[in-house]
Amino acid sequence: MTSTPSRLLVSGFVLSIILSLPAAARQPVASGSGGAVATISEQASQSALRILNQGGNAVDAAVAAAATLGVTDPFSCGIGGGGFMVVYLAKDKRVITIDHREMAPAATRADRFLEQGKPIDFEEAVASGLSVGVPGTVRGWDEALQRYGSMSFKQVLAPAIEVASKGFPVGPHFAALSGDKLEKFARFSSTRALYLPNGKPIPAGTLFRNPDMAKAYRAIAAGGVKAFYSGPLAKAIVDAVQHPPVVAGKLARAGDMQLADLANYEARIRQPVHTSYRGYDIYGMPLPGSGAITLGLALNLLEGYDLKALPRAQAEHLYIEAARLAFADRNAYLADPEYVDAPVEGLLSKAYAAQRRQAISLQQAAGALSAGDPFAFQKDPSYPLRPASAKRLQAEGMHTTHLVVSDKDGNVVSYTYTIEDWGGSGIVVPGWGFILNNEMTDFDFSAPHPNVPEAGKRPRSSMTPTIAFKDGKPAFAIGSPGGATIITTVLQTMVNYIDLGMDMPAAVAAPRISARNSATPEVEPGFSSSPAGRALEAFGHRWAERPSEIGIVNAIVFNPDGTVTAVAEPKRAGGGTALVQKAGH
Repeated sequence: MTSTPSRLLVSGFVLSIILSLPAAARQPVASGSGGAVATISEQASQSALRILNQGGNAVDAAVAAAATLGVTDPFSCGIGGGGFMVVYLAKDKRVITIDHREMAPAATRADRFLEQGKPIDFEEAVASGLSVGVPGTVRGWDEALQRYGSMSFKQVLAPAIEVASKGFPVGPHFAALSGDKLEKFARFSSTRALYLPNGKPIPAGTLFRNPDMAKAYRAIAAGGVKAFYSGPLAKAIVDAVQHPPVVAGKLARAGDMQLADLANYEARIRQPVHTSYRGYDIYGMPLPGSGAITLGLALNLLEGYDLKALPRAQAEHLYIEAARLAFADRNAYLADPEYVDAPVEGLLSKAYAAQRRQAISLQQAAGALSAGDPFAFQKDPSYPLRPASAKRLQAEGMHTTHLVVSDKDGNVVSYTYTIEDWGGSGIVVPGWGFILNNEMTDFDFSAPHPNVPEAGKRPRSSMTPTIAFKDGKPAFAIGSPGGATIITTVLQTMVNYIDLGMDMPAAVAAPRISARNSATPEVEPGFSSSPAGRALEAFGHRWAERPSEIGIVNAIVFNPDGTVTAVAEPKRAGGGTALVQKAGH
């Protein structure tokens, strides 16, 4: 018999203890020496610091923080999803990346989301077993710990097990998200029982426990990676995908994942994408991550302008135009490198950027643009013919989480992981307390396109975990959630920091504009009527004002004097928590 998935307690005594933690524990900026961490969750940041204080390294602490985020931020991430980890190994002076992106089940075909030649309704595709990719998170954590960590699963999962078992106070952001996905969550009995007790969202201030997720973590702590990819837990995942636990009167499409898909899942250790910008060396995630390539192309475009010498509005206009051009190419060419020969060398060529820069006007917004032709810059005579033109892109989910960790020895981890949409597929695995991803809807539904579904393929991602170096030493690490807005969020924050003279806290807090090659860039609420918004309208820009915030940045700056400054989002999504081992005075 499985345990009841929902555990809700309201305890004034326990809650008062948690809420009376020192204000410094919840602050968005912290400077000092030793290791550092920034996440969106106070509990996750505390978990990372606990592991660092126990002698763990940055990789150990990153896994501990990520596992805790799976408890406190379950609508954005968890072991039912996947991610990208960028790691700097200080002793070896090298950057490696761990791709544990979800994969398409072996039964997948290119027409997976088509009926009679037409795409099925997107929301119907999301809330189904059909949307679930083979989860990669646990395999990625195992690769990270086995290769580069110093602790076991038992040690690094202990803080998350404690939070899931003892509970944490639900914040306004958590409460709002469960209400926002009321219809999707109410469709599945296991999800409704856990996150919609009595048919309503969990109120802010409630002490929330998830003993089934603690059970899943304990199984992994005891049995290692095999406990997730085989045995009872794997069978429960496959059963939930093939037979979604819908409530009476509700429907959800069944998926086709098999136990063999889980058993055969592999993470990938990949060479990072490298580019340079104004004296910085920028390292990020390679394909199937599109973020670092798109970021690199946009930075190459901007490098042709002296942004510091320009008026603020004109510099931001050029940021918008560079992002627009980079997205035109990103949308046309990038996908899983095991299935598609993408022209990465051409896209990152400084000469290609110089050619593409000719499409940018210093004074006038361009509107939507066509993709360029990077193939002439590949320098590879065996390169295949240009692909057919891509069709219109599918929508991309907005919701992931990002964390950054460093340790006293100089190792750095920039890690973004996700279950895709808010609440993923909406399916909580019965008896195990975690939500399954809907990553398959990150594929484009219609061919021809490099990013169509195929068996074993990993959908293209916008996640952009980044580490920047100057003079061979780490300068800052940064990343964000937010679907395709991740790329523009990281780009704009870097431009704010490197070009516009902001310190990192100000760069993170600044209003955001996301230009992804549409006629109307998206802006945060209130921006269009602000002086900055009106100044940009003089360049011909018109806005699509989003009902919500864009991105949730977490970063670490490595200061010239050897200290570190951890920077979390100050207000978006309720604000994050930055911690250092030894606070500065």
